[in-house]
Amino acid sequence: MRPRKLKSIVFDFDGTLAELHIDFNEMKRRMAVLAREHVPVELNSSLPPVLEWMESLAAGMNETDPQAAAGFRQRADALIVEMELEAARRGRLFDYTRPILSNLRLKRINVAIITRNCEKAVRIVFPDLDGYCGVFLARDHVPRVKPDPDHLFRALEKVAWEPPTTLMVGDHPLDIQTGKRAGVLTAGVSSGRASRDDLAGTGADWTAGDCEELMRQLERERWI
Repeated sequence: MRPRKLKSIVFDFDGTLAELHIDFNEMKRRMAVLAREHVPVELNSSLPPVLEWMESLAAGMNETDPQAAAGFRQRADALIVEMELEAARRGRLFDYTRPILSNLRLKRINVAIITRNCEKAVRIVFPDLDGYCGVFLARDHVPRVKPDPDHLFRALEKVAWEPPTTLMVGDHPLDIQTGKRAGVLTAGVSSGRASRDDLAGTGADWTAGDCEELMRQLERERWI
């Protein structure tokens, strides 16, 4: 028999609670320009996500030139932050985000936000974030970002939680992967970069068009 209620909900940020249009293809193109100062680089559709690609490039450089690797990593990280901040200044919080988070806290459900984005970008879009969630862990706050479950575990360490009563919500298959690796319930919302079919294909426990629709589903099913 399933538990009657959720006790903790962890949200992704970009595409889930806010509209931010980061051009990751352009980010990779610019990163490739930096990397080609040291190693040959080819752009293709099979490349890993940009953070993991940066680390892979730096690791390869480190084998022959640690100083070059350190310099590349510093410049690449600055490039990523610059583009994140640019997107944040053009972004916006979804209209339903604050009401949803307020309602969950009134229901005594733990609310957390974890994101691969940097803290400064998130706070540009959501400056009053601390009044709406109990735990916030951006890329700056953790040694390994999602889909490594350590990112999620570090957020959950700050609240009383159990896998059967914890839900990870996100707009990308990486979010569902994170939740499944951590052994918690998962929900995909197609308000970001992935379609509902793509999210359903990950085996998410719920899919919805956005977080507002998801909350209605959870209320109908008496999870919240």
